[in-house]
Amino acid sequence: MSEPRWLTDSELLAWRSYIVATLLLRQRLHRDLAETHDVSLIDYEVLVVLSAHPEGRMRMSELAGMLGSTKSRLSHQVRRMEAGGLVRRVADPEDKRGVVTELTAEGANLLRAAAPTHVEGVRANLIDLLSEEEQAVLTDVFSRVHRKLGGADWPAG
Repeated sequence: MSEPRWLTDSELLAWRSYIVATLLLRQRLHRDLAETHDVSLIDYEVLVVLSAHPEGRMRMSELAGMLGSTKSRLSHQVRRMEAGGLVRRVADPEDKRGVVTELTAEGANLLRAAAPTHVEGVRANLIDLLSEEEQAVLTDVFSRVHRKLGGADWPAG
């Protein structure tokens, strides 16, 4: 077996900066949403993805792909969200064997209320720290990573 291609000091710094900064960013965004709207960041992300989809509904497998989650993990999360009245699971009208998750009116109302808090946190802690050129580089880099790892296509818009 060949020797691994160990990271150089600059590569290691790039990697560690990414890991720690994204962890801290997600923790901050979660805290802001939880304290202000009593919703977790991951639940908020489910609401966002559903709201961007026609009729506010998606097959569980498609939703899992859009969130970078497993179907099993998402199933547990959706069960909790369903108990809170934010989403509901129904039989897929196109394939009765499948399940669709749909946004409820309560979930849509929470999303509308929480969106300004979320976008303010994203702006203050990431977007406003970057020039337009840096934003384009970030988009390019993580779009390549996303494609390489077989992520679902981003919604248009």
